[in-house]
Amino acid sequence: MNYPQNTVQRAKRALSCSPFQMNLFATMRLQGVSLPQVAGRSGMSLRYTAKALSEQSAERSLLWLIQVGLLRREVDGQGLTNSFRLTPLGRLLVEQWQEQGDRFRRVSWADRLREFIRRSLSGAL
Repeated sequence: MNYPQNTVQRAKRALSCSPFQMNLFATMRLQGVSLPQVAGRSGMSLRYTAKALSEQSAERSLLWLIQVGLLRREVDGQGLTNSFRLTPLGRLLVEQWQEQGDRFRRVSWADRLREFIRRSLSGAL
């Protein structure tokens, strides 16, 4: 699937600026990951985050990645869930980065500022 270049660049920046580690997204390629697995000490022990995140902070960051088009909520038989999976765009970016050594691209302070402003304007903070 071909995505517009600006969509891909925005998604790369959002992923690189997120508080999550590559291990989280590698797991999401294979299965859904629930919010309690990402938040707190669990997220650190599973190497999903570098530092413990509150459940609220983790959820806000995951919801932002949904808005950007990288993640989706996983739906169970009743339409309820607190698990997340990669979208096709998210899968594409994670596969590219895994081929390049499992590292996100480095982001500049300007990228971080741009990402912060976009999240602020969207109400995702």
